[in-house]
Amino acid sequence: MAECFAAQCAALPELPAPLMRDPAEWDELHYREEGGVGWLTFDFYNGAMSTGQCQRLREAVAFAKARPTRVLVLLGGADFFSNGIHLNRIEASAQRPDDSAADESMRNIEAMDDLALEILTAGDQLTVSALRGNVGAGGAFLALAADLVWAHEGVVLNPHYKNMGNLYGSEYWTYLLPQRVGAAGAAAIMRNRLPLSANGALEIGLIDAVCAEDARAFAAMLPERVAALALAGDFDERLAAKRARRERDEAAKPLAAYRAEELARMRRNFYGFDPSYHVARYHFVQKIPHAWTPRHLAPHREPGGAHGTSAGADSTNRKADTAA
Repeated sequence: MAECFAAQCAALPELPAPLMRDPAEWDELHYREEGGVGWLTFDFYNGAMSTGQCQRLREAVAFAKARPTRVLVLLGGADFFSNGIHLNRIEASAQRPDDSAADESMRNIEAMDDLALEILTAGDQLTVSALRGNVGAGGAFLALAADLVWAHEGVVLNPHYKNMGNLYGSEYWTYLLPQRVGAAGAAAIMRNRLPLSANGALEIGLIDAVCAEDARAFAAMLPERVAALALAGDFDERLAAKRARRERDEAAKPLAAYRAEELARMRRNFYGFDPSYHVARYHFVQKIPHAWTPRHLAPHREPGGAHGTSAGADSTNRKADTAA
């Protein structure tokens, strides 16, 4: 609203809402503490996170890190934990004479990286990403920035970027993903671009626990499970091991190097000669479906596939293959 009526709102005073307040008061961000546990709740519409939202959440994480707690829970929205950068806001930037979609894309991904870094460098608490809802693209790797990732059986993960016009991705995924599933597993996830159930993600080591059958049961059991983590007899040893691992990893290859390499590829997506990302983003925002089933979902059409078709037959089938 403030952006749509910028001139009218310019003279109004800004009244920031404190993070620690009555949870009945609606806002995108809330923070509360119970015993040695800090609960940071963020609920962004459809899981999309604009530059400003990422910045505010990063500030909230920094606030929570400074609190005298042992465990920090990142509790995303009921429908979506996060789906990464805000494509609609980016598309709107393309319509402004003093801005561009490429510039806003870069600002948004930098803000997402700052947020992921804030979580990665939480040295005084164990951090938990609690997936109440689905998670995708950069939001999936934001979740992996925490020490532990817990979900319920109904959660679906889409930990990949390539469907958005060959977008390379950032959020330190080249550091986080191989740590959990190995180099070959990371390459397969990024290549296959398929959704993963929570149980499937647990099976390959992408997440750490599937704690309940559904969201209601997950919410009911989460406080007890997190409290047990905070009170565990080996808590100090686990925290020390976390710090030592981060120091070893930083000495081997700094996080800044991962970020620089990822953003170099992202700049090519945003500013390079290939417009695929901008076309895919426009189609996504305008709800324009694919003209045919994407190739990675139809491997039978590749030469030598189990049910391969000729180029002519593939062409005649495209009309019936509008992507879901």
